[in-house]
Amino acid sequence: MPHSTPAENDVAVGESLPPQTPHAVSVSLPTWKANVGYEEGEEWVMSKLSTGYPRFFVHKIIQALAAKVAAKYGQPDDQAMLFPTSAIAGRCRDFFLRQAPELEAQQVRIIDLVPTSEKARSEEFYVISPRFSAVLFPGSHFKIAKTFWQHSGDGVSSRRAEYCQILFDEGLLVDSKETQEVPKVCKGPRRYRQKTSIDLTGSDDRSNGSENLDSAQFVEQRFGRNLDISQTKNAKLAVRRRIAGSLTADVGLDKALSVEKDGDRIRDVPGFSEDDVYLYPCGMSSIFNAHRKMVTTKTPLKSIVYGFPYIDTLKIVEKFGPGCHFCGHGSTEELDDLEKRLEDGERFLALFTEFPGNPLLRSPDLERIRYLADKYDFYVVVDETIGNFLNVNVLPLADIVVSSLTKVFSGDSNVMGGGLVLNPKSKNYKILKRAWDEDYEDNHWAEDSIFLERNSRDFVSRIERINSNAEAIAEVLNAHPKVKKVYYPKYSDTRPNYDKCRNPNGGYGGLLSATFHTKQDTTKFFDSLDTVKGPSLGTNFTLSSPYVILAHYHELEWAASWGVEADLVRFSVGLEETGKLVGTFQRALEAITDTDTETTA
Repeated sequence: MPHSTPAENDVAVGESLPPQTPHAVSVSLPTWKANVGYEEGEEWVMSKLSTGYPRFFVHKIIQALAAKVAAKYGQPDDQAMLFPTSAIAGRCRDFFLRQAPELEAQQVRIIDLVPTSEKARSEEFYVISPRFSAVLFPGSHFKIAKTFWQHSGDGVSSRRAEYCQILFDEGLLVDSKETQEVPKVCKGPRRYRQKTSIDLTGSDDRSNGSENLDSAQFVEQRFGRNLDISQTKNAKLAVRRRIAGSLTADVGLDKALSVEKDGDRIRDVPGFSEDDVYLYPCGMSSIFNAHRKMVTTKTPLKSIVYGFPYIDTLKIVEKFGPGCHFCGHGSTEELDDLEKRLEDGERFLALFTEFPGNPLLRSPDLERIRYLADKYDFYVVVDETIGNFLNVNVLPLADIVVSSLTKVFSGDSNVMGGGLVLNPKSKNYKILKRAWDEDYEDNHWAEDSIFLERNSRDFVSRIERINSNAEAIAEVLNAHPKVKKVYYPKYSDTRPNYDKCRNPNGGYGGLLSATFHTKQDTTKFFDSLDTVKGPSLGTNFTLSSPYVILAHYHELEWAASWGVEADLVRFSVGLEETGKLVGTFQRALEAITDTDTETTA
């Protein structure tokens, strides 16, 4: 019998991960039953949720602000969904009216909330301007608004909402019509290079002589007290340089922009720099906006999703364009079929793929995909979130590389972010660069950028540790007879594709999955595993989840048809001491007794 060891990671159902973290991006679902209860909407789980993954669970801070906006500006039964800009709110409204043609246009309205102070609305303040836009709609149609929120990833962050709610409550954020302001698009990233850092430390401006703070003063004093907001521009630039690979030193922001660029780790594409790196509110936003912008460059065409992807990538292509050709196995045979379609005259806008995929960790043949794309003129978009650019270099084979900075780039599970990179050597670079120059908006909220910069300073050393830990756990699982299959790039039959893109010192990443011979074995192992459990990945702490239950609960048969088993368990391996982590997994494996297997065989 296995020895009983007190659990170190016994976090209650519904508690944030990390615990007691106001802007956490994961939530504790510590047992298999709790995960099923979450998907079933059972009260014993739902009533305890303090938070959730931000695109699936609208943060309670955002909910509170949305309710106040709806109460002030909406009809009695209206609800509101909040976005950083009027342009994004407009896209939500357009989607809403397409999905609900029975509604009158005036039933779905946009309110642009801006500061009362002209100074706080100025271009100088734009990077920290406390503004947002609300889409008001009949509450009975909330599901449509939530769908756009989830798939686009373009909603306001909880930090932005927290900040704006104080001004809204004080009457310092008002409908733009009251100020006669026309909402503007602030383009980038040129403004990062053209402007100096914003200095907000010396102003004592008061509105009309009032003794109360106006919105400009609130901006100055709030950020001056809590964060060095004058460094926001530099924080964003530092993050972009880290994504570019040119900034890898673990140094403070005061030194980050002056250290010598890392010539060994910068992405190996001639002419590449941080000027081709763009920030987004989250990883899914970078994918959504990549698709949105590519659609504008060509006549309407379907896109290809190659390999079994994270669910929202597929939904974006299906719902926000002419449609999708899905190659869900990511197999050579599917590429053969695709090549035959192309030879016969079928044409596509783009191919979306992950390197490697989530949760099966298969790696696509990017060299062959690049060959077909060049020959038949479609874009290639590669999501490098799981592999990450320190381990693999996929940019030379892509037109666009996207990633979720929420994950291992940040590690602390307390801020959202997304990155998008254009390949300057792509034959499509000029047309894509023009598309981004025309309407790119940096909507990554200032406070979020500062947290992301701080979190990512030790990115390099964390990746090295996580690579080592994940490989150790993969070996433990792969050697155990109760484990049916381990999904990990090193063990995949697609490893040659991964190794072609692997950097000289790159590893195989921190994500792996496993299946067991019976459901009883699976649940016994999962419930016995002393890690925290919840959605998301790339955390500094090991995070486990019954991934398919959370991502595909209402389409389990469909997922299974693509080789993704319902009882698959996914592990995002963290920074714990290797020997201790190995012991944690070994004890969970020991908990699967012979009797369990015999009973259900």
